[in-house]
Amino acid sequence: MKKLIRGLLATLLATAALYPMNTMAQDPSSLKMPTLEDLIPGGETYRYTENLYELQWWGDQCIKPEIDSLFALNPKNGRETLLATREAVNRALEQAGVPKLSHFYNVRTPWTDRTEMLLPVSQKYAVYNWETGQVTTRDDLPKEPAANYDLNTESLNLAYTVKNNLYVNGKQVTNEPEGIVCGQSVHRNEFGISKGTFWSPKGTLLAFYRMNESMVTPYPLVDITQRIAILDRIRYPMAGMLSHKVKVGIYNPATDKVVYLDAGDPKNRYFTNISWAPDERSLFLIELNRDQNHAKLCQYDAQTGKLMQVLIEERHPKYVEPQQPIVFLPWDSNKFIYQSQRDGYNHLYLYDLERLHAIQPQELTKEEAEKLWNTIEKAGKGKTPTGVAGVQLTSGPWLVQSILGFNAKKKEVIIAATKESSLQSNIYKVRVKDGKLALVDNGQGVHYVQLSASGTYVIDNWSSPQVPRSIDIRATSDGKETAHLLTAEDPFKGLVMPTVETGTLKAADGKTDLYWRMLKPRDFDPTKKYPVIVYVYGGPHAQMITANWMYTARGWDLYMANKGYIMFTLDNRGTSNRGLEFENCTFRHLGIEEGKDQVKGIEYLKTLPYVDASRIGVHGWSFGGHMTTALMLRYPEIFKVGVAGGPVIDWKYYEVMYGERYMDTPEQNPEGYKQCDLKQYAGNLKGHLLLIHDDHDDTCVPQHTLSFIKACVDARTYPDLFIYPCHKHNVLGRDRVHLHEKITRYFEDYL
Repeated sequence: MKKLIRGLLATLLATAALYPMNTMAQDPSSLKMPTLEDLIPGGETYRYTENLYELQWWGDQCIKPEIDSLFALNPKNGRETLLATREAVNRALEQAGVPKLSHFYNVRTPWTDRTEMLLPVSQKYAVYNWETGQVTTRDDLPKEPAANYDLNTESLNLAYTVKNNLYVNGKQVTNEPEGIVCGQSVHRNEFGISKGTFWSPKGTLLAFYRMNESMVTPYPLVDITQRIAILDRIRYPMAGMLSHKVKVGIYNPATDKVVYLDAGDPKNRYFTNISWAPDERSLFLIELNRDQNHAKLCQYDAQTGKLMQVLIEERHPKYVEPQQPIVFLPWDSNKFIYQSQRDGYNHLYLYDLERLHAIQPQELTKEEAEKLWNTIEKAGKGKTPTGVAGVQLTSGPWLVQSILGFNAKKKEVIIAATKESSLQSNIYKVRVKDGKLALVDNGQGVHYVQLSASGTYVIDNWSSPQVPRSIDIRATSDGKETAHLLTAEDPFKGLVMPTVETGTLKAADGKTDLYWRMLKPRDFDPTKKYPVIVYVYGGPHAQMITANWMYTARGWDLYMANKGYIMFTLDNRGTSNRGLEFENCTFRHLGIEEGKDQVKGIEYLKTLPYVDASRIGVHGWSFGGHMTTALMLRYPEIFKVGVAGGPVIDWKYYEVMYGERYMDTPEQNPEGYKQCDLKQYAGNLKGHLLLIHDDHDDTCVPQHTLSFIKACVDARTYPDLFIYPCHKHNVLGRDRVHLHEKITRYFEDYL
């Protein structure tokens, strides 16, 4: 049955899938036409998909928070047991002099062997025992304006930052001048970096980032909320320019000492993917050169900061992009899993640390790894063959998206991957001794799961094109559902909804299949001619079409389809989840191949009798803003109206890490930067183009849009401009409805 369902989904995607979004059974005359307030986050009547918020595990019991109650759910049958009421918890908090809870959604149950919950409160945290009804631990640290809280639940050591310095348990660890930042995210959150502190497994040592950005030329942004505007000088290293320097320190709260890793001069290097050895004696990180084509997995002594060994090295003529730290097997502290795209897709590689120390690592191809499995079996379960430091654990024309955890008893690693389809995200268990793979979920749609402490169960929160959301508990042993927690109603019930079609077409290379999505008005008439709006992103680390609810169609897409537009989206080459070659074919000339693929989508649209080829528009934000502007300028005979939000106009103005990965530096790739500088095409503008930018955009700085407007003035072409004050790289909150009304009006006026 599962194979039949997967085969049916694949067939529908390969041809065309038509879905009327569950409104067929309703009387059409009773349906309400949705507004932007219904469809856009921030709208007063925004239709959320029903959910169970902040489900989590307490050992192998599922914890279900509500506003006034906290329940434990038996994973075998879903039966609920009341653990605590907000009234009882607040009574104990009041007696302890701790601020009260307003709901249970932000509590955590990290201790599998204790009947205690962690309560993030304004003090920083408190611990409440639901059996005794007492507050057992509380934090009484000084109350400086602090951020970046990082509590180790094993030791209860708490790290946080005050302004640009690091504190632990109320003690100031660093004392740095302005321009040097400690304990915060670095390298502009590239390479999977999202934080700046990393506790060792038992919480006895803290690794942290120290970033010296004093040498980076400040970039001026203006805060207009004061009567006399204030200059906000951000540190923004542009491609090819001087970048910041990063070090990694290790702080010992017991001795109050800091040791910095002896990594040499940090200039033009990136230190990423920090992880600890299980015994806390050494620290691992992946070091990347500024060209981002040579990565090294390094092991450092945690006591001295000395480099112990470079364990693994990877090179690529275009770029290497490490995104995940190594993960040690919980049942074998000498073996770890390393993720790599070396065979063209992100896969798992199992390494033996002792072997890496003893021999030079042999990098195995997929074919070589497959031949080694017989040798592994002869060597014994979980053992690496003689003379080999590592083997490939997963392989195939699909990619591993993340490691979710382990089932230590069965020696399995649980992963999310695209094996069923590049449009899907499904959950698998991988037997570590031989790489045997087994599906854990139902094989449909897009799944987000949480693994229980033992790895025996998952909370499976998933959706498909026909299912807005379903939440189940599943056993990892056979993937069967053991408890069903939620089936969400159609959030758009009672509203007029368009139909959704999906399919594939060939890329500009003539061989690669690209997925597209099309929305048609509910009252679609094939004898009429309709204008088309192409919604585009087109860049790395993004995928617009996935096999979840309505194939990821956005609220504005639904709104515009209801107003009589064909809404079309194509994931061109260069986007995510299709492998390295699919992504890096755009290397050194961003926007060029992507644009050719988008034109192939237009060629397909022109074959449809109901498409008005004289009325084609395009809209996108960020990289999609670059694509929108580029399509309007490079193909002015095709695209008549465009709205570009927060666009990259000239890659010289974009930041070092992202820009140089995909474009190299302006000095290394002058032709590529010139070819991709949209200012030089300003004279090509024929249609109507609206540029929207946020005045405090610290990702795509306003210089992009302003320099393009200047180029258009010089070329005597006439784009339009709209600025959103007090926003950064997108318009969020209540103003997001205003943004989409503005975009809508522009297309209504000119398309």
